Amino acid sequence: MASSSSSSSQTYDVFLSFRGEDTRLNLTAHLYSALTQSGIHVFRDDGGLQRGEEISASLLQAIERSGIALVILSPDYASSRWCLDELLSILGRLRSAAQVVVPIFYNIDPSEVRRQRGTYGEAMERHQQRLGGGGDLRVLRWREALTEISNLSGFDSRAFRSEVELIDTIVKDVLEKVDAGQLFVAEHPVGIESRVQQLASKLSKKRFRKAHIIGLWGMGGVGKTTVAKAFYNTIGRTFRRARSFLAKIRENSKHSNDVVNLQKQLISDIINTEVFKVPNIDRGKRIIQERFPNIKAFVVLDDVDSVNQLNTLCGSLEWFCPESIIVITTRDLHLLSVIRADYKYRMRTMDEIESLELFSWHAFKQEAPLENFIELSKNVVAYCGGLPLALEVLGSYLFDRKIEEWEDVLSKLERIPNDEIQAKLKISFDGLKDDMEKNIFLDICCFFFNKDRNYATHILNGCGFNAKIGITTLIERSLINVNRNNNKLEMHDLLRDMGREIICGNPRKDPEDRSRLWFQEDVTEVLMQNTGTKVIEGISLKKPHEVCEIDSEAFKAMRKLRLLQLEYVNLEGDYRHLSNKLRWLCWRGFPLKSIPDSLYQKNLVAIDFRYSKLRLVWKKPQLLQCLTILILSHSPHLRQTPDFTNLPNLEKLVLKDCPSLVLIHQSIGDLKKIILVNLKDCKCLRILPRSIYKLKSLKTLILSGCSLIDHLEEDIEQMESMTVLKADHTAITVIPKSLARLEALKHGYVSFLGLEGRAPDVFPSLIWSWIMADFMAYLHFWAILPSFEVCGKNADHSLDSMEKLRDFWMPCMGQPSWNWNPHQADPWKLLHHLTVMIKFRMQHR
Repeated sequence: MASSSSSSSQTYDVFLSFRGEDTRLNLTAHLYSALTQSGIHVFRDDGGLQRGEEISASLLQAIERSGIALVILSPDYASSRWCLDELLSILGRLRSAAQVVVPIFYNIDPSEVRRQRGTYGEAMERHQQRLGGGGDLRVLRWREALTEISNLSGFDSRAFRSEVELIDTIVKDVLEKVDAGQLFVAEHPVGIESRVQQLASKLSKKRFRKAHIIGLWGMGGVGKTTVAKAFYNTIGRTFRRARSFLAKIRENSKHSNDVVNLQKQLISDIINTEVFKVPNIDRGKRIIQERFPNIKAFVVLDDVDSVNQLNTLCGSLEWFCPESIIVITTRDLHLLSVIRADYKYRMRTMDEIESLELFSWHAFKQEAPLENFIELSKNVVAYCGGLPLALEVLGSYLFDRKIEEWEDVLSKLERIPNDEIQAKLKISFDGLKDDMEKNIFLDICCFFFNKDRNYATHILNGCGFNAKIGITTLIERSLINVNRNNNKLEMHDLLRDMGREIICGNPRKDPEDRSRLWFQEDVTEVLMQNTGTKVIEGISLKKPHEVCEIDSEAFKAMRKLRLLQLEYVNLEGDYRHLSNKLRWLCWRGFPLKSIPDSLYQKNLVAIDFRYSKLRLVWKKPQLLQCLTILILSHSPHLRQTPDFTNLPNLEKLVLKDCPSLVLIHQSIGDLKKIILVNLKDCKCLRILPRSIYKLKSLKTLILSGCSLIDHLEEDIEQMESMTVLKADHTAITVIPKSLARLEALKHGYVSFLGLEGRAPDVFPSLIWSWIMADFMAYLHFWAILPSFEVCGKNADHSLDSMEKLRDFWMPCMGQPSWNWNPHQADPWKLLHHLTVMIKFRMQHR
């Protein structure tokens, strides 16, 4: 049984539960007729259930899809097992707040139902006898259900002068409940019910001693308001005399009079009166503060985008009665943190099945695409990325169009997004506080989409932006996401297109007049025709399948160029034409043997030359105080690193898969801020300079795949900040004992000798294998002890090794975080006994 159902999927207003033999031809028939004549959609099981049947799936579905259940408790109602099972299902819906249940005690005293006396007590006894011992639990559940429903507010037929009066009263009550401010949700409410169920589950598990705040947040067009309406219709039904839905608050609060009108609506909805005068905002706040604490209310604040709006309408939880519910929809997660929302629900986009169904309803007026349009429909759905707004807009636009027109629309969308969709999404961008946040967003749209967050933060900080808080703000505003698995920046494709469309302008600017260029045809046109201007701040040109020749003079006029991304581009001419303001130079396949001195590099924050043809980074050392990231991975001819003396702020050095690299400059030990050194798969690298162990700030050292490196020095204990050490697939067979003294590493990650994982899990296994190897060697030594005179010095050395191994073992065993199997033998005790025996034999030989 579902825990909740939105009114958008509600098929019936009323479900009638009754004992057919008792009431089918009298009260039930007359009540059904009166309800239907009043325009109320009623489900009634006309055929009844035959003996031996279980409740059918269709009947259970009818219960689920009904807003109100009228249970006619007649004298013989409890004699029917099927009526009782039906009652269990109805009360299950009541407990999830998904249904209003009204008992009608027809010719029966409610106390007999409550205590199961009279005909109800007799019926329970018969059920107990028929079902035997195995039916005890089932009968108990029926008894509890009868007690529960008898305690609900309902109607007692004995209190009315006639059946007609009873029916008129019931119909009037139902009309009030059915028309209690229900909202239109959606013409095609695909996927709404499951989302409402998820929200409702957060409320059904416990009672709250204070007002409860639920926040729905996400990007524009994802369906926050639609779900909030369905939630309002479903849960809000139990607050029918005190509930309010304030729609489009962002749009309707631009002026103080608008805010006062919102307060008036809220007060009128909750107090059900218009006697209060609200001349200004402060008076409205005072009325809410004084009157609402005694009223259990359900309030939806739709499309909130500022703290002031929250303060005006729900300034404090103390303004609301305990068990009140406040639902807030917003694009800004931070607002929910400010008001301390109890539950923050991020609206997810639709999955592929939901998307195709919603699109089909709008494009074909049916649940699935027409056969000839299936592939085209899937292409449109893929473009929309699960965004309901886009699916509805494009579906309606493509309705009743020919295949050729569909193809033209898809082709156009690749260059020019739909205006209606863009206008909705742009609201979030316009709501950003300053140009700095907007520039960060636009840079991510064009250059840092799917890039590591820390990598992008370094570069954007170098551009003069406060990127750490800026990126956090963009996440809170639902404009970007960060992948939890790889820490990469992500965003919905339509949001990315929206950002790029802002750069293109309306009316559309010529490419040379745009601040950022990423579309390959536009970039090629500007560079080939040498039409660049000082407006251009960023360029991305990727030619992975061909070598592109560009004259360096094409960059001469781009004096504000700060971001340059090239792939397999040959730049002919003088590199001094590149802007002095460059902060990020990402050049995959850099074609030269060294970086020319004529390239101005003093402001560079990141040099990213993967797959380069470099043999030497610089012919002479460069003073680059701004450089924090140096990536030269997959450079097959690079033989040595640069001199690091003049790179004082370098934080990340990545030389992954440089198969010719044989020398790490000893000045690497001078890097005081370095946190990452990645030398993975540098297969010709044999030794590390001793100075590398002086890197106190280093957090991650990766040597995996450096197959010629066969040892690490004991000096590694100086790397006091290291939390990750990867040295698998190397020639290292013994790790330094001093590793056990690195406090940071004890809680970090290690990979050695085919073992990898958390250091507390890996180290004990490594130590045990070394001890046992030495143990077997010492046993062999004991066996040949008669010839001990020949190897006395070796014996002394072996005994000394045992003492050192003990020194290594004890720090590990002394730490409660190390994971050791207590059922294994203590290797130190074995070594200790062996040492004693060998010494004894040596003394008495």
